[in-house]
Amino acid sequence: MAQLDYTRNFGICAHIDAGKTTVTERVLFYTGKIYKMGEVHEGTATMDFLQDEQERGITIQSAATTCPWVRNGDEYTLNLIDTPGHVDFTIEVERSMRVLDGAVAVFDGKEGVEAQSETVWRQAEKYDVPRLCFINKMDKLGANFEFSFGTIVERLGANPVAVQVPIGAGHEFEGIIDLLEMKAYYFDASELGSNVEQRDIPDDLRPMADEWRHQLVEKVADFEESLTEKYLMEEDISEQELRDALRKGTLARHWQPTFCGSALKYIGVQRLIDGVVDYLPNPTEVPEVQGTDPKDKTKELTRPHDPSAPFSALVFKVVADQHGDLTYVRIYSGTLPKGSRVLNANTGKREVVSRIYEMHAKDRGARESAAAGDIVGLIGLKSSTTGETLCDTSDPIVLDRMEFPDPVISMSVEPEAAGDRDRLSDALITISREDPSFQYRVDPETSETIMAGMGELHLDIIRTKLTRDLKIGVHVGEPRVSYRESITGTAEARGLHKKQSGGRGQFGDVTLTVEPYTAEQAEEDGLDFTDEFAFENKISGGAIPREYIPSVEQGARQTARSGVLAGYPMVGVKVTLLDGSYHEVDSSQVAFEMAGSLAFKDGVRKAHPVLLEPIMKLMVTTPEDYLGSVTGDLNSRRVLITDQQQRGNAMIIHAEAPLKEMFGYATTLRGTTQGRASFTMEPLRYAEVPQNVATDVVAGVV
Repeated sequence: MAQLDYTRNFGICAHIDAGKTTVTERVLFYTGKIYKMGEVHEGTATMDFLQDEQERGITIQSAATTCPWVRNGDEYTLNLIDTPGHVDFTIEVERSMRVLDGAVAVFDGKEGVEAQSETVWRQAEKYDVPRLCFINKMDKLGANFEFSFGTIVERLGANPVAVQVPIGAGHEFEGIIDLLEMKAYYFDASELGSNVEQRDIPDDLRPMADEWRHQLVEKVADFEESLTEKYLMEEDISEQELRDALRKGTLARHWQPTFCGSALKYIGVQRLIDGVVDYLPNPTEVPEVQGTDPKDKTKELTRPHDPSAPFSALVFKVVADQHGDLTYVRIYSGTLPKGSRVLNANTGKREVVSRIYEMHAKDRGARESAAAGDIVGLIGLKSSTTGETLCDTSDPIVLDRMEFPDPVISMSVEPEAAGDRDRLSDALITISREDPSFQYRVDPETSETIMAGMGELHLDIIRTKLTRDLKIGVHVGEPRVSYRESITGTAEARGLHKKQSGGRGQFGDVTLTVEPYTAEQAEEDGLDFTDEFAFENKISGGAIPREYIPSVEQGARQTARSGVLAGYPMVGVKVTLLDGSYHEVDSSQVAFEMAGSLAFKDGVRKAHPVLLEPIMKLMVTTPEDYLGSVTGDLNSRRVLITDQQQRGNAMIIHAEAPLKEMFGYATTLRGTTQGRASFTMEPLRYAEVPQNVATDVVAGVV
């Protein structure tokens, strides 16, 4: 347990281009994990080891590493995960947040909170992850600490507490002031920031530092009752008292200690690592992991963060490897020696852990065992996938699963050579096992293979993986929107499946209602709402034998998955089984499945079906000169502009955009603004499609 006190499991997350991977590279260098710093812009970053990542200069998949850090004479073990910033790879952030104890949210010193910053913040909120903030790029032209700090409050509704302020900004940025020690720190760029010099705060910056220090002490005294009286009596509050209170408030997710610096210019990263140790939790300081008994889902179980407790771990990532799947797990309790036999509590299958590795990006170091608090890679598991629980065979538990977003875009993919069809199918199975936000299916009418993902970039990366990495030549179609179907009214319908001409026949007869339904209603009613579909049985008097009821649900559910209007999944619907009849000889499960399907189709057609399209949250940053051209183009795309803000010479446009209208927007925006504007998009919600567009979609025109 003592070892766990000196362990920190944390991730680095942010909007794309805020500098996450550069921060990570500096952490690896200063902890002695690497001896030559890689640079994202040169394609040499340690954690961006995929060829696509190096060529495109972006992070595509999360990468894990373990590194040491000495603080006040104690050596700590830092398990660090670097996550992507692009919204197309949001699943990587989601699954990382699920297994981490803390996070560092990185912000651009000029831009402050950006679109994807809000998404990763929400993901951290969902999993109750304590956070630090790091306002990076303070050396950037136009960087403004106070502005960026303010956006964390305004746009995230967060409670940041500045523990540092910058000395200068832009090309004049040269160091930081520590508000707890009230000392200035300067970092020598010629020594790659390794040489840190402590000085007194410059006289001209003293009033500013005093003001920020006062805010810090005031917030801490307001939170920590033991310090309130000291503050009111104007007694000195010691540096250690402040640190202890800051740690307590961070673990309670009451606030987020906020640091600043420039990872690119080697300023402030060592102080940030100290902050991780000082303020983020060790594995014993987060609540015991929650789960259920696999034999009784209503029975809740917990596991303590203790190496001597029964073993439990969560699979959060699977990577196909030439030697077998490399399965990333976070161990929550117990100890796992290599060669162990473990239980997959979700499937009931037993697995053998043949090897255990400590990961450092693509490199790995063999370990004899792993224990509570560790994040490791396992070899030997045959059938465990992301979100599943591994546990002690004699003491099973199912840990809470992760939620994965639905794909919003799809395209057809076919092999260039007919003989590659089986290889393509195997490759898509492998990719979908690695990436739960990627799906594929074969269209039963056209026999086309359709792959679906989170955006154009996501599918482009997968196409590259197929052609370059797996050497499968493919033709891909134009991107298509993943629509959904729903209903706006309530209707009753009867489904009669009857074939009774000689010999044993088939007979199934059901009457049901379909109605719009939400997750909130399902929770109130205590109904399962898997795939946004609920089923309730209100049959009375044995009109249909009990063994046929699941078949009716199966028929309706399968039909909902394949759609009624245009072949898209139907969501937000409840089916209530009211009545029916059966035949002593001719009725069967298959007959009632068919009857359920027929009744569901008829009910949907009567209940005013509608088509839904994905609406994206759009943020465009453009020079003021091009504002008219940009907004005019957006209006022509059915885009609803919700807000415009001026930031320096740039205009920030916030809008809601139908995904269908945004294909190829990057090229148009570059042309309209001579390459000076940029934009980001992320899924927001599904909304009803205008009638003229819906008619074209149903007719197969688009």
